[in-house]
Amino acid sequence: MAEDLVLDTAIRDWVLIPLSVVMVLIGVLRHIVSKLMRSSQTPDAKIVREGQVMLRARNLRTAANFIPSKAFRARKLYYCNEENGLLFVPKGQAQNPQAQMFSDPNMAMDMMKKNLSMIIPQVLRLN
Repeated sequence: MAEDLVLDTAIRDWVLIPLSVVMVLIGVLRHIVSKLMRSSQTPDAKIVREGQVMLRARNLRTAANFIPSKAFRARKLYYCNEENGLLFVPKGQAQNPQAQMFSDPNMAMDMMKKNLSMIIPQVLRLN
């Protein structure tokens, strides 16, 4: 037979409620700071175009069973042709994501800003 645990109203009013309010305000402040530190980047037209081609190719792959095989082969050739296919990348032009990240300093700066916006509240909380 467990006895009911009763919370004193003074503890609730002077400890739990202010602590909850402070935690909500820290979350709002963290959101505002991260929003201010975020840089607005305009998307590169080439990257958007490549993403759209990848999306169309994925849709073709998922719909392969629903279209005639001759139409599928023609579309596959359109995407995968070695001379002028949309998905064909010559061996010398392929670039891994890490090399792309180091070639663009804004990408590294954005990562540092995000980490900084999460570290500062933790440091302030310890003091």
